[in-house]
Amino acid sequence: MPERRINRAASMVLSLFLPLSLFTSAGFAGSFSVASPRHQVGLLELYTSEGCSSCPPADRWISSLKDEPGLWRDFIPVAFHVDYWDYIGWRDHFASPEYSDRQYRHASLQSMRTVYTPGFFLNGKEWRWRRQTLKENTTSNRAGVLYLDVTDKSARIRFDTQQRGKDLSASVALLGFDIMTRVKAGENSGRTLTHDFVVLSVQQVALRGEDGNYRATLPVPMSDVDAGRYALVAWVNPTSDQSPIQAVGGWVDYMD
Repeated sequence: MPERRINRAASMVLSLFLPLSLFTSAGFAGSFSVASPRHQVGLLELYTSEGCSSCPPADRWISSLKDEPGLWRDFIPVAFHVDYWDYIGWRDHFASPEYSDRQYRHASLQSMRTVYTPGFFLNGKEWRWRRQTLKENTTSNRAGVLYLDVTDKSARIRFDTQQRGKDLSASVALLGFDIMTRVKAGENSGRTLTHDFVVLSVQQVALRGEDGNYRATLPVPMSDVDAGRYALVAWVNPTSDQSPIQAVGGWVDYMD
């Protein structure tokens, strides 16, 4: 199926169709600590929608990455569900206007005239998933080590890097896997869709930096979505540009 495209003017109208929040308090079983390698871990962002008939092939492809040996070490996929197709008959319960806005910011920084689904960005740059492979696009660039430590409901971020004197921000996201939805309306009506790497909730914070050592503490992202498995991921980017510098993540034991 061809990609589904939408212009900015239409999205301003569609923003009236806001989803109800799915996020409540929950907890993690024990603590969680993970550190990235020194080379840059690629953050692969998929922008998708349950209301778009062109998206299921991309959803299935990103699901296949669960079994790739480079997962967490060389690349981290995340699937942002956008809300700008909700008006055509099916409201995507994983969608958020914030995720739509993130895609628009990526497009604006690259002077893209439209956004579309399914749409991929790798480290903040448009990426054509049918024409390229992740292996061809992973790098050995030394980005620094990103640490994520979680205890109870607090997440601590530390980024050790040689990039000094920059204003940086960090994001921590909870991902859901093995999620099934029976779509009852819209372009995918009658289909059962399976989702992985779904961004269920995100927390963001500005990093405090000194001599290449950046730190911050923020709440752990929570959700009441019943998924078969969960992961926590984090990434760091310049405050003025949401293109990731480094990313880290791993599987977690999560109690909803």
